[in-house]
Amino acid sequence: MLDVNPAFVLAGLAVGFVVGLTGMGGGALMTPALVFFFNVNPLTAISSDVVTSLFMKPAGAIVHIVRKTAHLPLVMWLCIGSVPSAFLGAVLVDRLRIHEGFEQTLLTILGAALLITSGGLIMRAWSTMLRYNSAAGEGPAEPERPELQVKRLITVLLGALGGLLVGLTSVGAGSLIITLLLLVYPTLKPSQLVGTDLVQAIPLVASASLGHLLFGEVSFGLTVALLIGAIPGTFIGAQVSARAPGGLIRRALAILLMASGLKLVGASTEWVLISSGAAIVLGPVVWAFLRRRYRGTRARTRTGQTLESGGDTSQ
Repeated sequence: MLDVNPAFVLAGLAVGFVVGLTGMGGGALMTPALVFFFNVNPLTAISSDVVTSLFMKPAGAIVHIVRKTAHLPLVMWLCIGSVPSAFLGAVLVDRLRIHEGFEQTLLTILGAALLITSGGLIMRAWSTMLRYNSAAGEGPAEPERPELQVKRLITVLLGALGGLLVGLTSVGAGSLIITLLLLVYPTLKPSQLVGTDLVQAIPLVASASLGHLLFGEVSFGLTVALLIGAIPGTFIGAQVSARAPGGLIRRALAILLMASGLKLVGASTEWVLISSGAAIVLGPVVWAFLRRRYRGTRARTRTGQTLESGGDTSQ
């Protein structure tokens, strides 16, 4: 019989709630939490987190498929790159862990992935704010599928990069790939970004999970405990998400991920505290300044267009 640790159940509940609330991938939070707060071996944390994610994704993905907010051709080309590379990432972990210092190298890679994800969350909020003139960095979730040309080669390479990172570090299936999708396909609506990412994440995480089950260090007791908390946590978070300012929550998470990433790549505690404090104090000020400046520019542009239209009408 498996020994279920209540502390891991609570950790799964907290991370699942955040995933349901923000649509953000659990790997960016779960793996650092297991390593930092519970002193779980990094290889075990990554392997167990990947398998946990496999059971968290389908419920959300089914909702997006039914609502037609997943771009299925885009999903297909992403999976062509991500599925084999996710399995390869798990195999690489198994082959390289015999080398001295590999665990520290893996933590550094994880830290870099978290820093990229942190920046990506801010970029996503900024891009959405520009598109919808929303101070919270949120836009309307419209169910219509966008008309866009799939850039096949770039999409396959994007999937391969995300899949490799998922296989190596468990980070990427939600946070990183959705950011890269935003850069490559800026016309995708927020609901379609999340829906496309969730659907493509299922075969990606399944491939990575198979690799970690065969070659990794999955702890079934840890995985079951996390799932007991994560599944209801995700459901509760999804119910609250309609009422909570998700954009503001994502920016708070970006600061948390930045701090975790800096620590993992070897920054001193002092620098982590200084950087986090500066982000907390200066971040809202910079955001408010940029928002006000952008809105002023936009207002002047609209005024000019109105005057030109009025001038044409009078002729």
